[in-house]
Amino acid sequence: MPKAIVIGASSGIGKALAHLLASDGYQVGITGRRLDLLEAIRKTSPDRFIVRSFDCTLDNNLSELEALVEELGGLDLLMVSAGTGDLNETLDASIENKTNLLNVAAFTQIVGWAYNHFQSQKKGHLIAISSIAGFRGNKMAPAYGASKAYQINYLEGLRQKAHSEGGHVLITDIRPGFVDTDMAKGPGQFWVASPEKAARQIYRHIRNKRKVAYVTNRWRLFALLMKWMPRGLYKRF
Repeated sequence: MPKAIVIGASSGIGKALAHLLASDGYQVGITGRRLDLLEAIRKTSPDRFIVRSFDCTLDNNLSELEALVEELGGLDLLMVSAGTGDLNETLDASIENKTNLLNVAAFTQIVGWAYNHFQSQKKGHLIAISSIAGFRGNKMAPAYGASKAYQINYLEGLRQKAHSEGGHVLITDIRPGFVDTDMAKGPGQFWVASPEKAARQIYRHIRNKRKVAYVTNRWRLFALLMKWMPRGLYKRF
């Protein structure tokens, strides 16, 4: 039975993906800060889910992951779905630093640990949820966009590293647009997908071993527009 861990599985995309993995035959370790929500997921299929509640930003995050892998009896796939971001027009440093703590510092620890684990066993699939927001700066949430740009570039660096070290580790960068979760904030939202629809598309990309994928698929067009829009035009938005 293949083994997977979903980090940030208590709600939203992570929760929907955990259910898809379990229904496809995986033994799934689910993590998050809210134990009650994780236990509710476990109760839907007690033989498929193993719960480990911890905060990714605390110093014990890697020891918790190692303990979960031991309890699972191995690891084939790890999904990083934990993330945060808030609108911050006043540039409150505490809000920005909270975003960076999870989306940059904790993210770096976890994906670095996962890469080394998979490389040591000569196989494994690391998937992370970045965002369309990582393509350009955002006046409403500067740290969020910057942290997602960091994730996109870090994952690209890991793909390059994996290639140079034998290609044993597969890295998938999932770049969603708007999904109907607590993370979707601010006016002007469009093409909003349900977590379940997003998860189904993500899981297809995982099974197809895509390196980079957009969710929903139409956001690829928006990504191209954002990437090539002249600075002089973009700053007017």
